[in-house]
Amino acid sequence: MMDPHRRAAHADHVDGNVLAGALSRLFGGEPTDMVAVCGSCGAAARIAQAWVEIDETAAIVRCNSCTHTLVTIMFAEEPPRLVVSSLGELRGS
Repeated sequence: MMDPHRRAAHADHVDGNVLAGALSRLFGGEPTDMVAVCGSCGAAARIAQAWVEIDETAAIVRCNSCTHTLVTIMFAEEPPRLVVSSLGELRGS
């Protein structure tokens, strides 16, 4: 049996459908409990603790430590769009 921590010498190339299970696990819980890690300062905090500037077209989500923009959620058009800025990592809840 292969060690799961060891990288394979050859990785298979498949389409993005292979990510369905991992994305379901990542986004399956309460979204505001997810932990965002700022790519600028390294601070980690729940999304619920972020600073948000919001109007009828978008929500700008800022790091509560350094105030850099983590992501912007554009919801003026359907479907909504997520624009990633200084988000270094997003951890599931």
